[in-house]
Amino acid sequence: MNDHQPSDDFDELMRRALHHEADRIEPADGLHEIQARVRTTRKPVNRRPWLVTAGAAVLGTAAAVGAFAVLNGDNRQAGDSEVAGGPDTTATATGSPESARTGTPEPTRAPSPVPSDQKPTAPTPKTSQTRGKPEPESAGAVPVYWLGETVGFESGPGVRLYRTFVPFKGRATYSAVQLMVSGKADDPDYSSPWTGAQVSEVRMSGSLTTVDFKSVPKARLEPDVAEMALQQLVYTVQGASKATVPVEVTLQGRPVPQLFGVDVKQPLGRAQSLDVQAYIWITSPDNGAVLKTPFKVSGIAAVNEAQLNWRITSDTNRKVLDEGVATTEEAFKLTPYSFVVPKLPAGRYTLEVFEVSAADGRQTSTDTKTLVVK
Repeated sequence: MNDHQPSDDFDELMRRALHHEADRIEPADGLHEIQARVRTTRKPVNRRPWLVTAGAAVLGTAAAVGAFAVLNGDNRQAGDSEVAGGPDTTATATGSPESARTGTPEPTRAPSPVPSDQKPTAPTPKTSQTRGKPEPESAGAVPVYWLGETVGFESGPGVRLYRTFVPFKGRATYSAVQLMVSGKADDPDYSSPWTGAQVSEVRMSGSLTTVDFKSVPKARLEPDVAEMALQQLVYTVQGASKATVPVEVTLQGRPVPQLFGVDVKQPLGRAQSLDVQAYIWITSPDNGAVLKTPFKVSGIAAVNEAQLNWRITSDTNRKVLDEGVATTEEAFKLTPYSFVVPKLPAGRYTLEVFEVSAADGRQTSTDTKTLVVK
């Protein structure tokens, strides 16, 4: 046995060195868009105006693909918050609940201005070839945002953003954008007007993320729907890259003047969460899941008085077999909710989670999943 004891001088030198290194560490600010502000007046949202306008750009995007099943939290990439506010954020609504959903027009116009300390240099003819670098390769699951119809509103864009987690292997942000433009969401209620676009590469400079396309959609959308489509790209890129920097769009290395009829000459900033994201999401179970009862339902919602409703309906005869209420952690803020569905006979069911309007009792902000009980 070696009984050698380290010298006191050596210990003192090590302590000084470690203390010196610790003093050099500076914590980074990772909280971007904490408590995002929602304007106190907002128009109700129309249910389907974008379907006619988008035309062929969105046909076929309702197909469910089992390979893109939503994963549980254990396999997810860090950086996209469970509260649905984009990377590491929580969205907060202010004002009355009715003004937040049924007042004057809603979403914040996107692209939102680039922060003054993040303005990129003017685009050059070969922007994506000269600025930034690709991500390292990895594997796991990335957040992908989709457009889903709103329910119970009579004006506005008629669509909002919903998020799913999708498995990937390779470059996270490139994979997420590829999945977004494929239009192959695991839930047939979700779709993408980017269908048919071809992604060339994604490059990052630290203050800007550049998405270069081989081809982009040709469709023109209603302006408010087009803004939602642009935010779909921004949220997908920022969620997958874990960076809230502006997103630049190029076509074969050159700036793109317009997308969906909207000016995109400047890099795109992220709109406030509650201006563009759905008020109620079901995050578990997945659409098409095969379950045994009882089972737990969980999700994200921003609702009046922190209360929402749920209903289980038989797909065979549309009979309501069970229903109830649940609560979120906070009112008017995108926070988690959960509840347990009790025992059901074997069969195929539709799960609905929704809000009942305090103004007139309408069912609003519905998200649905089709489930099979063994």
